[in-house]
Amino acid sequence: MLARKGPLLPDGFFLTRLAENAKQPNQFKTNSQRARFITKNGSCNVAHKNIREQGRFLQDVFTTMVDLKWHYSLLIFTSAFLCSWMLFAMMWWLMAFAHGDLEPRDPNGDPGPVPCVTAINSFTSAFLFSIEVQVTIGFGGRMVTEECPLAIMVLIVQNILGLIVNAVMLGCVFMKTAQANRRAETLIFSRNAVIAPRQGRPTFMFRLGDLRKSMIISATIQLQVIRRTVTTEGEVIPVCQLDIQVENPLRSNGIFLVSPLIISHTIERGSPLYEVSAHSLATEDMEIIVILEGVVETTGITMQARTSYTPEEILWGRRFVSIMTEEDGRYSVDYSKFGNTVPVRMPALSAKELDQIRGVQEGDVPEGQLQGWGLVRAGRGGFRRGGRTCDSSSASRPWYAAQPEKEEHVKAKEKNGQKKTVQLEEIGRKIEVEGLGDFSDRE
Repeated sequence: MLARKGPLLPDGFFLTRLAENAKQPNQFKTNSQRARFITKNGSCNVAHKNIREQGRFLQDVFTTMVDLKWHYSLLIFTSAFLCSWMLFAMMWWLMAFAHGDLEPRDPNGDPGPVPCVTAINSFTSAFLFSIEVQVTIGFGGRMVTEECPLAIMVLIVQNILGLIVNAVMLGCVFMKTAQANRRAETLIFSRNAVIAPRQGRPTFMFRLGDLRKSMIISATIQLQVIRRTVTTEGEVIPVCQLDIQVENPLRSNGIFLVSPLIISHTIERGSPLYEVSAHSLATEDMEIIVILEGVVETTGITMQARTSYTPEEILWGRRFVSIMTEEDGRYSVDYSKFGNTVPVRMPALSAKELDQIRGVQEGDVPEGQLQGWGLVRAGRGGFRRGGRTCDSSSASRPWYAAQPEKEEHVKAKEKNGQKKTVQLEEIGRKIEVEGLGDFSDRE
């Protein structure tokens, strides 16, 4: 339930709690600073060295220019325009020199032959004419005449080349300003992740929020664990990527990011964090990477936001405080408490150790209790995983079997021509299948 008219806990508690955290570091935290693949702002922390085939970057010039930093891009843009202007200025000056247009003439005497380009008397005037042609300024003082067909051809080539340069430069500027990572600047992740009990199970959690009112369409969240592993053959894999299932009732990674959400992952059998305890967390050589993908509502561009959590940034036995309240008929979010946490009672044991204490051993099921998810009838003759753990009172029969009826009632129904019915549980609802009989013998 959401709190009304104010937070659940006073502000002084959080200020005191933050001060205590600053003075008393985590007892399970190590002093060594580990390297990470993804920084907190989402950039890749990987240095590429000794690349011999540098020419591959020139084969994709547009992407290379977009990936460059702004000061390098502006330097390339300015150099491209200046070089093109200077090149054609040299061509116009040589053409005027070859045609004799640069020779001094008596203004009161014979005007002489018609020049290729009027009013070109030096290289400076040729450079100004080159700028006028390429950017289509057209002051009117200089123009190409019909005297030189070569001048007309140079004019056409410069116009075409100028359009190409303008298109490439404007395209690069647009792509750099509209990059997907620009939208990620207003998507925030909590600086620390937490591990706290939820629904009786240890759960890895972090908080995600969007500062803009415009939505992220088809937003999906993905978690991956990067750790160093050794195979049975002795091969060392320095980067082993393992996917983490996000807790979602729809069994998908899609989220509706209308307000800050706490993304959770239940630590159970099959999870990469199944054997992690409070004491072993500090010595774990792993990094949990968070990837958020979606489509920007205003521009339609696919964006991606990234961050990561190292063992030093995972707090054991803490949970996030509530930051959403209901005020005046609408919900209000207090981002000043976005990353605040409070302690909760939680054992320092791993999820595996807790399961062993509860009697759930690896590979076997204790007597009198059936293992969690059984087989559910799914379609024509098929079976799939489903169901719940049965208690000891129902251990003598399969979980999917109907309640046992007295033998005389069964015989009475068979005499009356009624068919036997068996109830099946199928994803939250029960159906009755007539004439199914006992299908347990078919397995």
